[in-house]
Amino acid sequence: MSSHSLKNTQHSSPPKQRSRFGRLMRELWFQVVLGAVLGIAVGLLLPSVGKQLTPLSDWFIALVKMIVIPVVFCVVSLGIASMDSLRKAGRIGVKALGYFLALSLVSMLIGLVVANVFRPGDGMNIDPDKLDASKVPATASQGFDGLEFVNNIIPESLFGALTGHTIIAALMVSIIFGAAMNVSGESGAFLTKGIQALSVVIFKIVNWVMRLAPIGTFGALAAVVANYGTQSLQQLGYLVLLFTATCIIYVLVVLGTIARACGLNIFTVMRYFKAELLIALSTCSSEAVLPQLIKKLENMGVGKSTVGIVIPSGFSFNLDGSAVYLTMASVFLAQAVGMDLSWEQQLVMVAVMMLTSKGTAGIAGGAFIVLASTLSSVGGIPLAALALIVGIDRLLNEGRVFINVLGNVMAAVVVGKWEKDYDPEQARKALHTSGQKKNELESRTPATVEADKVDAH
Repeated sequence: MSSHSLKNTQHSSPPKQRSRFGRLMRELWFQVVLGAVLGIAVGLLLPSVGKQLTPLSDWFIALVKMIVIPVVFCVVSLGIASMDSLRKAGRIGVKALGYFLALSLVSMLIGLVVANVFRPGDGMNIDPDKLDASKVPATASQGFDGLEFVNNIIPESLFGALTGHTIIAALMVSIIFGAAMNVSGESGAFLTKGIQALSVVIFKIVNWVMRLAPIGTFGALAAVVANYGTQSLQQLGYLVLLFTATCIIYVLVVLGTIARACGLNIFTVMRYFKAELLIALSTCSSEAVLPQLIKKLENMGVGKSTVGIVIPSGFSFNLDGSAVYLTMASVFLAQAVGMDLSWEQQLVMVAVMMLTSKGTAGIAGGAFIVLASTLSSVGGIPLAALALIVGIDRLLNEGRVFINVLGNVMAAVVVGKWEKDYDPEQARKALHTSGQKKNELESRTPATVEADKVDAH
């Protein structure tokens, strides 16, 4: 009896409360939030220090980009190699591309309608000759080069794509390699096992890199707040607020409707991917969360082959947030310089953007390249007008990246459901129970696991 009572006293409520707080502190999403709060505080209170912290974010994103292409290669090639037939891979690709085009068109039309109804650029009466065109990135003035785009898809060598930085080229090589393994019999099976082992190692590295996300978040927000403060908001606050409100409504209405059609709740999905969404928001890089998205979608019941094709291709071809931004920003610039675009001109603009916006993810100044080519195709809007939104582009990028990430998550679910490669029961379990526990476990280091074992004893 005395031994039982002694054990009971050892497991009283105060230690449990401390243990619960300790587990919260070890969760990745909470660490990211903490890093964001501290970054904003440093940017506001110590701007001179905040301006020097940009490398923290740059280094984190560089580390993630270092591992993104190996992840794409392993996931895509294994997904195709394990398929019963290559016809399935082609079917998934066609369905994904059809979904991407439909959502991009809807997103662009939403941006167009919002800009025409609320007219954020009216009354600015900007004289283009007085704008400082030097603020526009040099890449923007080059416009969109279709031949260059195709050249980027085809690498100089088979394995050169896997050591480069272009996801599209890596995706093409991975598809070819996976298809070759699929039809190579025993030799292909031997290689498949080797890549499966490599995949385990790669995702271990991913987990290590993601532990640095709070530091990257801290550096990114400290630098942004220190560099921009509220100056940009005072000058162009209406556009920022309008775009932010459009992004929120887009998530709730468009993505919420898609989630409901798949038997999911968009808020539950966002909670499951909260760490990834927070990292994408703070670093303004959708590539920074690609490896974790792949892993979590598979845990959620979306088939490996579907995830392997939809997610890597989605980050090049399914940029819904960028689509909303492009049409809204173009109409805003036209209004700001006093140009009234006809509906015919705006529809031509959408058609041009449908072509030029594909494949610019990951390219420095990608949004400006698309805007520049669009402005020149419509005619009348000076390229120097881009200088108006350079200062607030980082703020607008928050909404773009958030929708891009969440939109690709829903794309994988939709194509998986369409292809009957999605388990709704597993999704419910992952979203409501095991998903939260997995997040907890994934964010723990070996040291904290050992500490918990000591506490348990």
